[in-house]
Amino acid sequence: MLKLSLARAGKSVFHKSPLRTRGADIVQGLKFSSSKAFPRHRTKFPTPLKVTGGLGITGAVLYFTNQIFHDTTKNTISICERVGVVTVATFRCFKLYKDALDAEYHTPRDRELALKRTHKRAAYITLKALETNGGIFIKLGQHITALTYLLPEEWTSTMIPLQDRCPQSTIEEIREMFKSDLDVSLDEMFSDFSVEPVGVASLAQVHMATLRNTGQKVAVKVQHPSLKKFVPLDVKLTQLVFALMYKVFPEYPLTWLGDEMQSSIFVELDFTNEARNAQRTDEFFKNRRSITALRIPQIVSANKRILIMECVIGSRLDNIQYLKTNKIDPAEVSSCLSHIFNSMIFEPGASLHCDPHGGNLAIRALPKTQSKNGHNFEIVLYDHGLYRDIPLEMKRDYSHFWLAVLDKNVPEMKKYAEKFAGIEGEQKFKIFLSAITGRDPNTAMNYDISSRRTEQESASIQTQLHSTEGALEDLMSILSHMPKIVLLILKTNDLTRHLDEDLKSPLGPERTFLILARYCAETVYLEAKAQIPLSTKKYSLGWLSQTISAWWSYQKRLNSLLVYDVYMMFANFRKSFS
Repeated sequence: MLKLSLARAGKSVFHKSPLRTRGADIVQGLKFSSSKAFPRHRTKFPTPLKVTGGLGITGAVLYFTNQIFHDTTKNTISICERVGVVTVATFRCFKLYKDALDAEYHTPRDRELALKRTHKRAAYITLKALETNGGIFIKLGQHITALTYLLPEEWTSTMIPLQDRCPQSTIEEIREMFKSDLDVSLDEMFSDFSVEPVGVASLAQVHMATLRNTGQKVAVKVQHPSLKKFVPLDVKLTQLVFALMYKVFPEYPLTWLGDEMQSSIFVELDFTNEARNAQRTDEFFKNRRSITALRIPQIVSANKRILIMECVIGSRLDNIQYLKTNKIDPAEVSSCLSHIFNSMIFEPGASLHCDPHGGNLAIRALPKTQSKNGHNFEIVLYDHGLYRDIPLEMKRDYSHFWLAVLDKNVPEMKKYAEKFAGIEGEQKFKIFLSAITGRDPNTAMNYDISSRRTEQESASIQTQLHSTEGALEDLMSILSHMPKIVLLILKTNDLTRHLDEDLKSPLGPERTFLILARYCAETVYLEAKAQIPLSTKKYSLGWLSQTISAWWSYQKRLNSLLVYDVYMMFANFRKSFS
């Protein structure tokens, strides 16, 4: 009886158990999945989730099966990454400078040290961002490195690694570019092509090769293929960053740097321009080899992204051991270098090389039997992508300025600094004078051209820039409003000055200054002749009087420079034996 009751109770409980019912349903569903008597329970997903999932699956399928969609997606991701890198770095630097500039300091020295730390941290953040994005961002960093005469040392020294850390394009990318641009393979054009480049820069890299049809050894300059898709974006990003900086810190305008990059980068990226510049420069210096020893590699062929040149390899210009081994006189090299760049600045019909730095110059020893320039060496100039023409009026004002420096005539210095560079105000004048001469302002106003710049003097220039109230703001204002061609002239001056110091010329720094002064004197003389009124009849008394006056002033200047040059030669000669 008890058993029967338990059995009935158990049956009753079992029969009504939800677990039992659900289990049975599941079993039945498995057995009769097609039966309408036992419908399957479906999970209902929200419509947005369905859409998202569908798009995700479709996108994944397209990414792995459709090449156009794959490339577009990949490029979009790359663009977002590049924008993100720039945005984060920009706002981190904003924060650093805002904190440093808004803080209160007990002494000017405290402010100077705080700004130095800020410069260093901001420069490092910027360096990492530039390295990550590569391309024209590397070029921007290299440009900062070259502004040693204007920017804080913390910035210029931090950017130095960018001279040697340019990203390298693969041989596969280069093969594809030859096929797409020239419709020819590397093997069809060259019997030999070095896989590893001999040099890598921000915009291009150079490979050694041998032409299959002639057997000539050539240097092949190839543009980084990735630049084609990223340069327009990178230029806009650069301009946007500098525009934002100007909004936040209007006293530190750097928009000029973005504008300068936009105006030049697309010219540099067309190698047919470089070919024309190289040929024009070579033609200009054809009759000036005796004073410049300049060698421009000959152009074999030029395409927008591929340039094939004569292979001319040399050593770094400041390689003192190479000069000693080949019995090359450093003073002679320094003199030729000065003639090269002063000819570009002052001579009619010349244009100025826009990227003068040590990496674009080389020296090559020549056996006397092969020399056609009167020297036992030649100076090789590379990278002719960008040249600028200096207006005649600016050449004249610039000449007057340097002659005023030579004469220690401060009022005339100020007058012509304003005329050719737009410099106004005492403090701005001192900053500019220091930048253009590379000397402490007080030293520059009483310029002794025979004195060498010391490390203490260089440090003093930076200290004054940091510690003098308003000096940084004035510096940025100068950079913003100065004609960009003047900035290029400053860069050229800085290059020749540094190379002259590195060469340790036994004739001292005055030799390069005297060469500069001769070019200035000739420019001023030609100006004086040109300003003789056209209404004055040629060979009349008035015409003769003005012509002789201009010539006499010119000769007096040349003779004084010659006397000083001879005096300094003997002085340095005696010093070398003392």
